[in-house]
Amino acid sequence: MPGTTVGNKLDLSKLTDEEAKHVWEVIQRDFDLRKKEEDRLGDLKTKIEREDTKRELLGNKSSLAESHCIRCLQPFLFLVNSKRQCLDCQMYTCKSCSRYNKKEQGWVCDPCRMASTEKPFH
Repeated sequence: MPGTTVGNKLDLSKLTDEEAKHVWEVIQRDFDLRKKEEDRLGDLKTKIEREDTKRELLGNKSSLAESHCIRCLQPFLFLVNSKRQCLDCQMYTCKSCSRYNKKEQGWVCDPCRMASTEKPFH
C-alpha cells in the first residue's frame, strides 16, 4: 500500500478509494475487537468483585466456610464432593469450583484463577 510517513503520522492521501476503504475496514475491525475486549474485561472485573464480596461475607461464617463450598455453597461430602483449599485465598471450594495448578502443585479456586488471568491486562 502506498503511503509515506510524515513525522508520526501516515500520509494516506495517495491511496486509491479501494485501498482507503480497506484501511478503514481494518481500523474499524480493530476498534470493534478492542471494544469487545474492554467489555469482556469489565464483565470479568464485575464477576471477580462479586465473588470477593461473597467470600468476605461467607468467610466470616467459619462453620459454613468449613462445611460448604465458598463459591457454589454445595456441602462437602467425604468422597462425592470433597473440599480443596485454595492456594491463593485459603478458602475451601469443591472440585467443580477449582482447578489443580500443576506449577504450584495445589488447588486454586475459580475466582482467584480469574483474578490472576485479569492482572496482566491492567
